[in-house]
Amino acid sequence: MQAQGLQTALAAIYPPRCLGCGVPVGSEFGLCGPCWRDTPFIAGAICDSCSVPLPGPGEDGLTCDACMAAPPPWRWARSALIYDGTGRKLVLALKHGDRQEIAQPAGRWMVHAMGDRTLATDTLVAPVPLHWMRTIKRRYNQSALLARSVARQLGLSWCPNLLQRVRRTESLDGLGREERFTHLQGSMRIHPRHAASLAGRPVLLVDDVLTSGATLSTAAQCCRHAGSGEIAVATLARVAKET
Repeated sequence: MQAQGLQTALAAIYPPRCLGCGVPVGSEFGLCGPCWRDTPFIAGAICDSCSVPLPGPGEDGLTCDACMAAPPPWRWARSALIYDGTGRKLVLALKHGDRQEIAQPAGRWMVHAMGDRTLATDTLVAPVPLHWMRTIKRRYNQSALLARSVARQLGLSWCPNLLQRVRRTESLDGLGREERFTHLQGSMRIHPRHAASLAGRPVLLVDDVLTSGATLSTAAQCCRHAGSGEIAVATLARVAKET
């Protein structure tokens, strides 16, 4: 009762704020009506392999032209938001604005985006890694925060350091698809401590944004080379069109 009273008092002094614009809202970790309306949640027809929106009705098992030409090294992928407008604002606030509280509702959105996709109970949830120098500068890995939130929602184990970034890479912004893949070659590995336990185990890879798929492909290939089981991908946002 004392704890509940304290929470009520704190809520009166510090009312919950919209994650998007900061206006008061009715519950913690929520969006106000206008921000919810302007947040581009992905719905309808999507590519099963990369979650990019497709024209037409929302049928199951659709594949975009890019994934048909070059299938990714995972079975399926789901993203919650389009990386645009409020969706982009939320991702950047989590990634660069120290808005770590966004990870909790974002994890719920990501699980909702998975729909009826089921994961084995021994699936290991793992984030795309940051290089240690970038982690020190940023103080946290936003993908690890998302992975922890998703794992908690699904009741699965998560491993924040399953993968290691062994080579620091520059920003991929402005690079084409092939340049991104080439740039990331040899940049990751499975942490030696977890290599043996990964054999045959399904993995759900988590990242903040899926653009070309180069970063997630590098991570997935590391898992596959280590003998993992089936790989799936979940991201908070999806770039609708590659640049």
